[in-house]
Amino acid sequence: MPSLSRKTITLGTGLRGSAAFALAAALALLPALTGCTRLETTSPSTVRAAGAEAGAAGGGPSGHGFGTVDCRKARCVALTFDAGPSENSPRLLDILREKQVPATFFLLGKRHIDTYPELVKRMADEGHEVASHTWTHRILTDLAPEEIRTELTRPNEEIERLTGTRPTLMRPPQGRTDDTVHDICRELGLAEVLWSVTAKDYKTTDSDLITRRVLDQVARDGIILLHDIYDGTVPAVPGIIDALKERGYVFVTVPQLLAPGAAEPGEVYR
Repeated sequence: MPSLSRKTITLGTGLRGSAAFALAAALALLPALTGCTRLETTSPSTVRAAGAEAGAAGGGPSGHGFGTVDCRKARCVALTFDAGPSENSPRLLDILREKQVPATFFLLGKRHIDTYPELVKRMADEGHEVASHTWTHRILTDLAPEEIRTELTRPNEEIERLTGTRPTLMRPPQGRTDDTVHDICRELGLAEVLWSVTAKDYKTTDSDLITRRVLDQVARDGIILLHDIYDGTVPAVPGIIDALKERGYVFVTVPQLLAPGAAEPGEVYR
């Protein structure tokens, strides 16, 4: 696995409240869309190639197979949802079950995991990847090391208690990360996952617009960022799935997207 350069994304000050959360999410997109701040990441194809090479040499990661999809051959894409569970999550899970599509959920702790524990269990039971988006959505690069550990450890412990499996993936709020975050994630066994496609669903309730934004950006190995906490997002999901299937895409979880490689703790993927 190639080493990553250690850079901090700095995008404004700490924000509070639902309106501030939306603004923070908007700011998070700047590195991906404008290129004005650069964070080097590892791509899914690089992870797959490294995993295949290690496997050929007899040293491949145990327990990380292809599942039912080999993304070296298939046109894979990963649906990911941040900041749930929420009151919209049951309908989303119904849609994913009906469409036979797995997703990766980066869950918040306070007012989400602790409010909808049955939905966390359902996500895991129905085959989705359950991961962390911290406990309170505090900006990790603004925190002391012990505060970062608390933000990352609390959701892991609750998810493990509810599902029996401890998360191995996390998504930093606003996509902001640095050396200290990498080191603590490595210590806790967590890899950082960013995104390559965003619908800006925090800015609109227009489901058709959300759908178009995703379809305009998506490409092979895309990691799609959506939020099931916003009213326009879940109604857009069936159209996104149907259109991408028509284009020949196969939906996978983030770990499936990386197989036969695996995400390494402390590294960053997009």
